[in-house]
Amino acid sequence: QVQLVESGGGLVQAGASLRLSCAASGRTFSRYAMGWFRQAPGKEREFVAAITWNGANTYYADSVKGRFTISRDNAKNTVYLQMNSLKAEDTAVYYCAARLIGGSYYSKLDEYDYWGQGTQVTVSS
Repeated sequence: QVQLVESGGGLVQAGASLRLSCAASGRTFSRYAMGWFRQAPGKEREFVAAITWNGANTYYADSVKGRFTISRDNAKNTVYLQMNSLKAEDTAVYYCAARLIGGSYYSKLDEYDYWGQGTQVTVSS
């Protein structure tokens, strides 16, 4: 069992930056592929970014490519999402997710085994 706790959300103006963190419990964090998703009001949850278990490979949704960066620190059991040049359309609840088995990165909701509770990001224009 893995518990994920997101933090770092908030209210910012367009163009600003935020860094989200996702702290994971358990001693096997380094074996998990991790991902970030988001859900805006009235919309389905969508993929944002993913990273392999060792951080060697990353993958991004086209909408955030070049602005967001996913990274991880396995010594701290934490995955990060650095968000730069934020836009109003980035407003959503952001969730981190973990997948136990797999040597790649994953972009579909049903490919993940565990989810956090989410953190709200609001970008004012």
